[in-house]
Amino acid sequence: MIKIKYRHEYKIHINLGDYYIIQSRVKQIMRLDKHAGENGQYTIRSIYFDDFNDRALFEKIAGTNHREKFRIRFYNGDTSFIRLEKKRKDNEITSKINTRITKYECLKIIEGDIDWLNQKDDNLLSELYIKMKSGLYKPKTIVDYVREAYIYTPGNVRITFDKSIRSGLFSTNIFDESLPTVEVLHPNKLVLEVKFDEFLPDIIVDILQIGERKASSVSKYALCRTFG
Repeated sequence: MIKIKYRHEYKIHINLGDYYIIQSRVKQIMRLDKHAGENGQYTIRSIYFDDFNDRALFEKIAGTNHREKFRIRFYNGDTSFIRLEKKRKDNEITSKINTRITKYECLKIIEGDIDWLNQKDDNLLSELYIKMKSGLYKPKTIVDYVREAYIYTPGNVRITFDKSIRSGLFSTNIFDESLPTVEVLHPNKLVLEVKFDEFLPDIIVDILQIGERKASSVSKYALCRTFG
């Protein structure tokens, strides 16, 4: 039985001015994520799934307290490490489970060739199989963005700045390196995410102070579906 770990997660729209202020503070006490490149950033490409009624999209827009979404993603264009993920939100806490898949398996899933999923000894693959068969789940949109991530061990805190969020419109060709994409946020805007376990240390609360900005329900998937 898979033990599910829940975390707190807050997302805030910020502008470039906010970013430079918070980043300068964060760098003083937090370390860069180990996956970051020389510039402190890495790229993420995901493809999100939804059913024929776009349930995941509309539950997000409505702010439903209990919701989930499935996605496949890889980092820095490296297709040797691909994961299927299920992210669940229950009120103010979130959980995520994942499993490795190959590029070949990813292509088969996207193309709708899924009978083999039910033959795998993997609960997440089996769940996706059921949803694609009974709920008519299918890949809906590609989401690209650049992430800058920092870690603070006490409280297992993770702060990320997500930039250049782009939609792949109607394409599901996740391995197309020249895929045309469209920016979904103003170039002056970013998404700040704060994730932690049981508590958020006071020192982190202090460095995140940026006036009256409040945590909001930000979804990169919903932003990108606006464009397709």
